[in-house]
Amino acid sequence: MPTTVLGIDPGLERVGFGLVRREGSSLRCVEHGLIETPRVPLADRLALLQRETASLLERTRPDAVATEKLLFSVNRKTAMDVAKALGALLAEVGRVGLPWSEYAPSEVKLAVVGNGAAEKRQVEYMVCRLLGLERPPKPDDVADALAIAVCHALRVKG
Repeated sequence: MPTTVLGIDPGLERVGFGLVRREGSSLRCVEHGLIETPRVPLADRLALLQRETASLLERTRPDAVATEKLLFSVNRKTAMDVAKALGALLAEVGRVGLPWSEYAPSEVKLAVVGNGAAEKRQVEYMVCRLLGLERPPKPDDVADALAIAVCHALRVKG
């Protein structure tokens, strides 16, 4: 049975997304893109992210959603804002009843490249190879979202 996974690279200013479909052992990129928010008050940005996520989920109808675990060690303000953005995204995922998984960056790298310490360019290369893309999507948020979707698609039973 085919599985469609929406990978999301969360952020406050930019949210990368990538929809990957797995049929048997083959993977295909269905859609990818970026949600951007203007510099408006935080509550307005979060509301916009939630509305855009609702629209994205309605349009793409994934079977599951996966995100990367938030790991921050330096800038606490940035970490808090990204966590708030992730909360807005997950509120919508929960509202529509989709299963959600999260993966540490090393788990994504291990699933996509076979090395949990792989460099970003290695991950982008393998995402392109696995999905038949000519070049890595830009910006990096989109490529990261596709890697997260690939990771989940390779891990689920189907």
